[in-house]
Amino acid sequence: MSTTGHPDPSGTTAPDTAPPETGSGSVRAVVGLLVLFELTSGFLQGGIAPLLPEIGRELGVPDADLTWVISAQLLAAAVSVPVLGRLGDLHGHRRVLRWALASIAVGTLLVALAPNLPVLLAGRVLTGPLAALLPLEIALVRDRLPLGPARSAIARLVGALALGTLLGGVLTGAVHTLTDDVRLTLLVPAVLAAACVPVSFLTVPETRHLARGRLDWPGAALLGASVLLLLSALPSAEDGGPGPAALIRLGLAVLLGALWVRVELRTPEPLVDVRALADRRVAPFFLCAFVFGVVYFGGQAPDATFLAADPATTGYGFGLSALSISLVALPAAATAVITSSLTARVAGRVGYVPALAVSFALVAASFLATAALHTALWQLVLAKILAGLGLGTALGAMPTVIAEAGDPSRTGVTTALYNNVKTLGGAVAGGVVAAILTASAAHTATPSESAYVTVWLLCAALSAAAAALTLVARRAGAGTPRP
Repeated sequence: MSTTGHPDPSGTTAPDTAPPETGSGSVRAVVGLLVLFELTSGFLQGGIAPLLPEIGRELGVPDADLTWVISAQLLAAAVSVPVLGRLGDLHGHRRVLRWALASIAVGTLLVALAPNLPVLLAGRVLTGPLAALLPLEIALVRDRLPLGPARSAIARLVGALALGTLLGGVLTGAVHTLTDDVRLTLLVPAVLAAACVPVSFLTVPETRHLARGRLDWPGAALLGASVLLLLSALPSAEDGGPGPAALIRLGLAVLLGALWVRVELRTPEPLVDVRALADRRVAPFFLCAFVFGVVYFGGQAPDATFLAADPATTGYGFGLSALSISLVALPAAATAVITSSLTARVAGRVGYVPALAVSFALVAASFLATAALHTALWQLVLAKILAGLGLGTALGAMPTVIAEAGDPSRTGVTTALYNNVKTLGGAVAGGVVAAILTASAAHTATPSESAYVTVWLLCAALSAAAAALTLVARRAGAGTPRP
């Protein structure tokens, strides 16, 4: 997205000026229902991972393929966020918000009723606009409210998203425990998503000032096609390596990606400003954002399937239910929310770049501990709390580091790219994890324990590399705030 502005406390961007909107009633009209949408968004995002093992059993999907349930949504998000954001700038953020909510409602219903994996993945693709809700809402808030109330409203929206994510896993797990039916459980978020569509037609106001220009349709089409081909080529490590078809898809993905870059460089209003990615001051931190997406999103599906595995038949795991899986993950998620909110205080004392380096070091230590010690639940809980400390700090520090490292006149573009790169990292992680788990399960029904250890060690290595890269970039002068 090619909007400009300054970073809000949430790590997003906002225009430099906003038309005043007075009166407490108008503020409530702008913010009240948007909070409901973010609670629902968090609920949907946090509730899917604990249910993955049950979804696999219901549809007969191998554990390795369940990573695609997460990756399909992230893939769609990587494309839909810049596309819907730009459409909102051009045609009104409320209008596009309604389109996004309608797509999410259809997608969640399709997920609940899916008879097989392809239909399930199609539903997850339709929920990709979940990631676009918050940027659309922030743009709407900044258009309708002055700076002070807008910042307060944005903080409430971000808090609602975090709260919804925490509640999503626990409540969906509880519903599954009560019903013992994964389809009935999946209908709960489907009903919530469907209810948001008519609610969006109530008192949510429309953006008053629209941008001029057009959407970069060629860029959007090429980005979607190249990423889809890339991900479809990744889970092909079974039987010793990728086959000819996978190599062809990979080659086509590279060619389309190169063509996409060429198109974006020549487009006056590109969907993604790839020039910012080449800025030496900020490029190392974009790599760190990519790693963050890999370790944060890539670990959700394998963590759930490992915890749900029956140790009597696999030799590992704990045979946990969806509720128990969500409760195991809850302390780490709560830790991440708390540390993210405290990042400004901590980084204000030690500096944002050192805080970011320490955060990735903590994540690396967490994955190393998990790879070495995973035979007791308390070991995993403690390791994940350590990861929560690191991930929460990184989540709070990265937007500021990236904004300060880039050109001050292009802060909006830079921070928008951060979100895109992070999401893309999570999508790619799903394919890589699927390849690792599938390769170990070529002749068995489930992945081997060593495959999970390989995933954890890979995440540890990437996190350690990100910590080192951050320190190197700091010594090279990147990330140093400029007036």
